[in-house]
Amino acid sequence: MASSTNEGSVSETQSGKKSKKNTNQVDDSQLFTVPDGWKEPAFTKEDNPKGLLEESSFATLFPKYREAYLKECWPLVQKALGDSHIKATLDLIEGSITVCTTKKTFDPYAVVRARDFIKLLARSVPFEQAVRILEDDMACDITKIGTLVRTRERFVKRRQRLIGPKGSTLKALELLTNCYIMVQGNTVSALGPFNGLKEVRKVVLDTMKNIHPIYNIKTLMIKRELSKDPELRLQSWEKFLPNFRHKNLTKRKEPKKKTTKEEYTPFPPQQPESQIDKELATGEFFLRESVKKRKKMEEIKVKQAEVLTKRQEERNRAFIPPKEKPVMKKTNKAPSEAKIDIEAIKAKVRKAKTKKLGAPSVNPVPQTTPAYDKKKKNKG
Repeated sequence: MASSTNEGSVSETQSGKKSKKNTNQVDDSQLFTVPDGWKEPAFTKEDNPKGLLEESSFATLFPKYREAYLKECWPLVQKALGDSHIKATLDLIEGSITVCTTKKTFDPYAVVRARDFIKLLARSVPFEQAVRILEDDMACDITKIGTLVRTRERFVKRRQRLIGPKGSTLKALELLTNCYIMVQGNTVSALGPFNGLKEVRKVVLDTMKNIHPIYNIKTLMIKRELSKDPELRLQSWEKFLPNFRHKNLTKRKEPKKKTTKEEYTPFPPQQPESQIDKELATGEFFLRESVKKRKKMEEIKVKQAEVLTKRQEERNRAFIPPKEKPVMKKTNKAPSEAKIDIEAIKAKVRKAKTKKLGAPSVNPVPQTTPAYDKKKKNKG
């Protein structure tokens, strides 16, 4: 009997666990699907008719160059905060803005929104954009980028890379994330929905880590197109997203003298031989002093002779004439005598004589006898 009761209790507990798991799975699946057009109802005075028990306040400092703009738009700031019964004070001497709750304040989260509102105003965000933080669906994120890069020059280049030429990169990010982005000094202020702020922060941090923002912009564009398809909403998008690898194109210059580290050995290096050990090895240690001196003198004389010969060779180099280049003689080649066919020329001349060129002359010229023929006749 006892065993049966135990088995029954175990089965009940197991069935209870399974039922809990099933309910959890159902709840998780329901969390993914949100009805279209659903919006959280606004917090009204009826939800908190008695108001707040204690006063809470927040203060922030603003730079000197922001003072003139805050003076102009301060009536608008007071009017915007007055709707939620938040009191705001501007201290120009100290350079600070303070917001605090009043007795009429019924929304406990209104003072937190007011805190973000004055922070955005101090970070050079214009009033028209900063007022949107007082809405329910809006949030803000301020990313500090001043300490993420070592050198100032590199920081300025990467910050400009985030802005892009004529602000084109920043504009593309704003369109993809539905956020307003303001890059000012050492901070990046973003204002928009929570999902967009998450993407903006990722892009800003990656840009400071030397990853170009165009890669993240491409992935955001692909994600936006994939989210339009209802079948792909609950699937993994890893196969559709591009995988950009970091390529380090600049190679480090190799030093001229490379030092190679020797392998570490626990034993000390061998002690070098002394002069006496060397003499004992060669047998010079047992020679007399006179013989040792004579050997040293001979070695010195040999070295001197080598030095003298080298010096004489260097001096004689000046007297050695340089080698002249051989003169190239121009050889005029006799033109090859063309073989002339004399018989062919004679034949052409004969043909020319036989041909009658032009019309015959009307008054033929009488042939004159040469003078030497007349002389012969006279003699005869």
